[in-house]
Amino acid sequence: MKINNCTNMINSLECDALLLLNESNMHYLCGFSPSEGAVLLLKDGSAYHFVDSRYTEEAENHAKETGLRVIEITSKFTDEVADICKRHNVQKIAFENETISLKAYNAYKEATGCKFTGIDSRLMRIRNVKSADEIELMKQANSIAEKSFIELLNYVEAGKTEKEMQSYFDYLMAKNGSDGLSFSTILLTGAHTSLPHGVPSDKVIHKGDFVLFDFGATYKGYHSDMTRTIAVGSATDEMKEMYSLVLNAQLAGIGALKNGVKCSDVYQAAYDVLEEKHMGKYFRHSLGHGVGLDIHEGFSSSPKSEDIYEVGNVTSVEPGIYIPNKFGIRIEDVCIVTENGCENISTVDKSLLII
Repeated sequence: MKINNCTNMINSLECDALLLLNESNMHYLCGFSPSEGAVLLLKDGSAYHFVDSRYTEEAENHAKETGLRVIEITSKFTDEVADICKRHNVQKIAFENETISLKAYNAYKEATGCKFTGIDSRLMRIRNVKSADEIELMKQANSIAEKSFIELLNYVEAGKTEKEMQSYFDYLMAKNGSDGLSFSTILLTGAHTSLPHGVPSDKVIHKGDFVLFDFGATYKGYHSDMTRTIAVGSATDEMKEMYSLVLNAQLAGIGALKNGVKCSDVYQAAYDVLEEKHMGKYFRHSLGHGVGLDIHEGFSSSPKSEDIYEVGNVTSVEPGIYIPNKFGIRIEDVCIVTENGCENISTVDKSLLII
């Protein structure tokens, strides 16, 4: 199905082949993420995966399922790709104009002598509709992250630092089966929680602090993403009120997420809840982003987005408020757009936890 989707794109562009160099795009077709390589897909559906000797065995193992023919290079990637293009009389190649380096573009264009046509966001839009197999891998990644978070909660206490907790969290995800982190774990406490993408420091957790955890595991190339905010020891009435507000905003966003709905309307559903308490000005990012082989891919539910959700899209829903030098709160789940609304794959309780 993946190859068929891509060959349809090749034909729609009136090209003879598709050249992939982006790691995530290669993974989409070849089943794993080589740090270097190339995939050449011809319009008749035949496909070649070019690797160096570091990846030959792994590529051949995956080829049993993907059907790609593995070619171990003996000279340069450009020369090997050019040889296949010559053999198949390839004249026009579709390429990743949004991600390719100028150096690579010039090298492949010179080696093949072909005309190159950019695919723009076409492949990302194909990837943005997830198959059942892809969704299952994302659920597995999410399960690893959730299990690790629940274990971590047993170790969160006043006196420990952000870095200390972050390092232990990363260890727990590896121990529980994560292939790697979706991104650098964000673990912040106290006034640092007002930094949407703050970096963990030596700041110590104190009683009465919020602690914000933004984290994700990966499994066979696919990512998870979740944010939870808890309180340590106690929480003021204001903290409880603002937490409830963010949670209600998230529930409104999830409730609005469905097939055929504008991404901007999903954003607006959450924003309107925050603005009821005049807190919209403290919401400083989009409501969510697509998740898959990249931690940010596909549609973004921002107020300026013109995209429309469709069945198979997977997106985060993560409203937050960030009051400078005071505190921040974010709650994030990952949801799958379905025929009847959406499926929330995040299962960790979202009521305010005070430990």
